[in-house]
Amino acid sequence: MTKTRQANFELLRIVAMVMVIMLHYLVKGEVAAPLSGNDTPAVFFAWLLEAFCLVAVNCYVLISGYFLVESDWKPGRVVSLLCQVLFYSMFIPIVLIITGVIPANDISLYEWIEYAFPINTEHYWFATAYLMMYLFAPLLAAGIRQMDKRQLQIVTGLLLFFVSFVKSIVPIVFATDRYGYDFGWFLCLFVLAGYIRRFGIPWLEKRSHAVFLYVLMSVVTWMVALICCGLSDQSTVLSTYGDRTYNYNHFFCLVGAVSLFYVFKDSEIKPGKGAEVICKLAPYTFGIYLLHEHILVRYRWPEWVHVDGVAGKWSFIPHMIGCVVLIYAAGTVADFLRARLFKVVVKGFQNRT
Repeated sequence: MTKTRQANFELLRIVAMVMVIMLHYLVKGEVAAPLSGNDTPAVFFAWLLEAFCLVAVNCYVLISGYFLVESDWKPGRVVSLLCQVLFYSMFIPIVLIITGVIPANDISLYEWIEYAFPINTEHYWFATAYLMMYLFAPLLAAGIRQMDKRQLQIVTGLLLFFVSFVKSIVPIVFATDRYGYDFGWFLCLFVLAGYIRRFGIPWLEKRSHAVFLYVLMSVVTWMVALICCGLSDQSTVLSTYGDRTYNYNHFFCLVGAVSLFYVFKDSEIKPGKGAEVICKLAPYTFGIYLLHEHILVRYRWPEWVHVDGVAGKWSFIPHMIGCVVLIYAAGTVADFLRARLFKVVVKGFQNRT
């Protein structure tokens, strides 16, 4: 990203993190529980919210690819990312032990080793996939810049055909399919973002088209899942389709993510207080993810805020809003303090050398 951050993309980064927290609230809190014959209208609505938020991860990667394809690759960014991930993976268990939330004896030596190597162990799957994508970024960017429009169309189309479209229509689980939770899918999104940066998708340049397609894909994702799950007793194939629509690399999710990306890409946020606040908050979004998705926290925080008490009820909506605000604020403060600490350490190291 350039030094003068573009507020529209930074706002998308913030919105995407809000969506990620909502996804974790709905799924890990079991508000959007597996469908059964006794589901309430609130459960169906929770599934709809999940469908609208599903595009968040893809949007994050599209933002990165869109800028990395035209920017200089910086090895220091790899070090910075590793240090940030390692800080949370190691610091959180120490804090939980000191505060008495978890007894020290409950964490084995093997688990401490996992915390010390969060990228290799996929402690945070997104961090692992993103780092691998970043390492491939200069190679992909160089290739994308050298290709003409037709060549890049063919490469992008074939990648998405094999990795997204085929898995979306064929009723079997392929050995290579990790549902979008891997760097292979991130590389595909990077190439797609590079194509968008260089040549664009003209039909989506009109904002109303992008909004319509995002809403359509979200609703279709929801409806297909409900229909397939409702008829799953009659066919295992339909059950497979119902689960698959909520994969990150499903074609519906891909199209929805690209559409939402275009909604913000062509939005104009005028310079001023609002843009300044957006650009100051956005850099801390990754820290919010690292804080609430630590393996010792990801399934505990829904218990701490008593999500189970509102599951299946309409009261989950205000409860979810409050939880999202709380987690976003706590994560922002934590990562702000972490960034300050890192600056002090780096400055002290530079003074010594």
